[in-house]
Amino acid sequence: MFVAGTTARKAASLVGINKTRASYYFQRLKQLIYDNSEHHELLEGEVEADESYFGGGIKGKCGWSSAGKVPEFGLLKHNGKVYTVVIQDAKTDTLILIIRQKVKLDSVVYKGTWRSYNALDVLEFKHYRINHSELFANKTNYINGIELFWN
Repeated sequence: MFVAGTTARKAASLVGINKTRASYYFQRLKQLIYDNSEHHELLEGEVEADESYFGGGIKGKCGWSSAGKVPEFGLLKHNGKVYTVVIQDAKTDTLILIIRQKVKLDSVVYKGTWRSYNALDVLEFKHYRINHSELFANKTNYINGIELFWN
């Protein structure tokens, strides 16, 4: 179910186990993927970039209004590898530094409309914005893959 993109909560319901146990196993699988990937290799080609917030706070709240939640940033190569990291904040300097360290120049970066990505307008990356409030995909341009990884 992890590979199929099912959420841990839905998987728990389908197989009849506690959601905490399912979340533990999903997190363990993510850790195994991370432990067995080559961290020094740059992502290239089409890469999704997105930030998310986990834990704490009030259910249903997201973004900066989510006191107590932990921000995480992720990069996903279309049909390939994933890189995620817990971040202190989702400010421009934080996100751009990670993109520059982990994405090969001349790659295509798909991202949301969060203002911290505005700096990509003047950097060496070709990029496309995907507005979550309007759509999750535009032909081949999407950022849903990283969202599925986190669920």
